[in-house]
Amino acid sequence: MPDETFDIVVVGGGHAGCEAALAAARLGARTALLTIRADRIAEMSCNPAIGGLAKGQIVRETGALGGAMARVTDSSAIQYRLLNQSKGPAVRSPRAQCDRQAYARTMQAVLCGEADLASRPASTEGRHTRAKAAWACHPATAHLSAEGSPAVREDVVREILTCGGRVAGVRCESGRQYAARAVILTTGTFLRGVLHVGEKTWPGGRIDEPAAENLSASLERLGLRLGRLKTGTPPRVDGRTLDYRRLKEQPSDPHAVRFSFGWPDAPVDTVSCWITETTPAVHEIILANLHRAPMYSGQITSIGPRYCPSIEAKVVRFRDRDRHQVFLEPEGRDTPVVYCNGISTSLPEEVQDLVVHGIPGMGQARILRYGYAIEYDFVPPTQTQATLESKVVAGLYLAGQINGTSGYEEAAGQGLLAGINAARALGGRPPIVLRRDQAYIGVLIDDLVTKGTEEPYRMFTSLAEYRLLLRHDNADRRLTPIGREVGLVSDEAWRRFQEKDRQIRAAQDVLRRVRRGGRLLEDILRRPEVTWQTLAAEAPGLAALGLSPEAGEQVEIEAKYAGYLVRQEAQIGRARRMEERPIPESLDYAAVSHLRPEAREKLSRIRPRSIGQAARIPGVSPSDLAVLMIHLGR
Repeated sequence: MPDETFDIVVVGGGHAGCEAALAAARLGARTALLTIRADRIAEMSCNPAIGGLAKGQIVRETGALGGAMARVTDSSAIQYRLLNQSKGPAVRSPRAQCDRQAYARTMQAVLCGEADLASRPASTEGRHTRAKAAWACHPATAHLSAEGSPAVREDVVREILTCGGRVAGVRCESGRQYAARAVILTTGTFLRGVLHVGEKTWPGGRIDEPAAENLSASLERLGLRLGRLKTGTPPRVDGRTLDYRRLKEQPSDPHAVRFSFGWPDAPVDTVSCWITETTPAVHEIILANLHRAPMYSGQITSIGPRYCPSIEAKVVRFRDRDRHQVFLEPEGRDTPVVYCNGISTSLPEEVQDLVVHGIPGMGQARILRYGYAIEYDFVPPTQTQATLESKVVAGLYLAGQINGTSGYEEAAGQGLLAGINAARALGGRPPIVLRRDQAYIGVLIDDLVTKGTEEPYRMFTSLAEYRLLLRHDNADRRLTPIGREVGLVSDEAWRRFQEKDRQIRAAQDVLRRVRRGGRLLEDILRRPEVTWQTLAAEAPGLAALGLSPEAGEQVEIEAKYAGYLVRQEAQIGRARRMEERPIPESLDYAAVSHLRPEAREKLSRIRPRSIGQAARIPGVSPSDLAVLMIHLGR
C-alpha cells in the first residue's frame, strides 16, 4: 500500500522540477515535489546567471506562458545586459546576473505559497480551477512563506512503479511509496552521477549531494535506453582577494531589459562583473598536466558540452590562441564569492591553484571551491513524445538534463510544458505542443524528440529557422494567449497584455493611415535613421497614443522588417501544411515499400507525428518522404 497518494509526483528540485510542480499544482493537480535536499531547491549549480543568446528568449517565453523563472530572475537580478545590441533584433537576447542565494530563496518561497492557491481561470470560457498542492515543510524553507505553507518532501527516488504499462507512482530509498497517476522526472545530473577532480572520483549529483544510484536501473528495466553525458564547473574565488586594478570592468546596461512583462520600470541596484584572460604561461601549465585531466587521461569517457568546453579543451582545440577570456561574476550582493566563468576544469586541485594564480588580477586569489566535472545518465530524447511523455511508459514525463539538454533555461521551458501536459492529460484535455514557429521552446523540444542528441544540447538563435518572428520582445504576444487558455496567466497579467496589444494595433493603424510630406508614417519609420521615439515626437497623433517603451519597440521592429516578416509567414504557411499531414501512430513502416533501410529504421524508432516532423529526421531524404506520402495517400 502507498504511504500517500497524489495526482502528480515531480522528482527533482532544479529549475525544471520547480516549473513542473508549480504548473501542475496551479492547474488543479494534487502535486508532490520530491527532492534530496529542500534547502537546495532552485540551486544555480553552475553560473549565477539567467538568459543569454537564445536562452533569454526561452525565459521570456516561460514568463509569457505563466511560469515562474522570469519573475524570480527579476526579483534577484544584480546586473542586466542585452547581448548582440549591435546586431539585428532576431539575435538580441537579454541576460541577467543574479544573486544566487536570493534566486533560490525566492523560488522556494513561490513553491511554499502554492499550498492553497486562489481560484484561477482555467480557460477563456471562464472556468476556474483550485490547485491542491501537497507539501511537507522543510525547516530551511518554512520561513519563506508568510503563512509557513509546507513546501517539499525530502527523499531519493529508487524506482518507478507501474501497472499495466503506465505509471503508478514511485518508491524511495527510505522505503516510502507515493502513488501517482503521473510522474515527472527532472533529475538533472543526479542519475548515477560521478564527480571528478583530477584523479579523485566519488559518487554525487553535485558537490555535497548524493547521487540517485538506483533509479537508472529502474528506468532500464522499464525498457528505456540510457546514455551518458558530462558537464563541469569552474573554481569559485574570494572577490576580496582579487586585484581589480588589473581587471576590466563590465557594468550593467543603463537600461534594464527585464524578463517579466509588466515588471515595474524601476532602477536596479547593479553590481559590476569583471573581465580578465588566460596567458601563454597558464596554457603551458595546462598542457604540462593534461595527462592528469580526467577528460584526457581516459578517466572520463562521456561527451561534454561542445559550446561550453573546459579550459583544458579550449587550450587543446585552439592551439593557435594564446589567450581566452575569463569573466569574473559576483554571486550576490552580500557574498564575496566570485564565479570564474571561462575556466571550467576538472584538473587536480594543485594544478587549479597554478592556473588561477597565473591569470592577471588573480595572483593572490583565494579559491573557495575548486572546479569539477560530473558524469551522469540521461534518456536519449527520441524515446520521448513532443508532449514530453515517454513513448515507453504512459504517464511518465521527462524534462531537463535527463533529456540531454544543458542550461537552466532549457530545463525550465521543458519543466513548464511537462507540468502543463501532465495536468491536462489527467483532466482529459488535449496537450500543448508548441510549434517551431511559435517559440524557442517549440524548437528545443522538437529538436530533442526528432533528432535526439549525443552531447549536452544548447539552444542557439541559429537553430530557429523563424528567429525573426521569435524575438525576445514579442514573446508575450506569441504565447500569453496560450498561457491564458491553459489557465496559468492571471487576470492582472491578461489585462496588461490586452492593453499592450491594443496600443500596438492602434499605433500600427495610425502608421498605415497617416501621411507626412506625402509619405505614410509607416514608410518613414522604415528608414534606418528613424526610431519610434523620434517619429512619435514629430507626429502628435502617435505621441497621443502613449505607447510603453516595449510596445514602441515592437511597432518599430515590425515596421522596419515587414518584408522579411511577410516572407517568413509564407514559409511558415508552407511548413504548416506539412505539419498538418498526420502519420498514424500505428503505421507499420516495414510495410511501406521502396523506403530505404535507414529511413525505415529511423521512422520506426522515432515514430513522427506528421510529415513535417518526418522531414526533420536526420537520414530521411526527400525521396523517402515522397514514398511515405504516396503510401499514406493510398
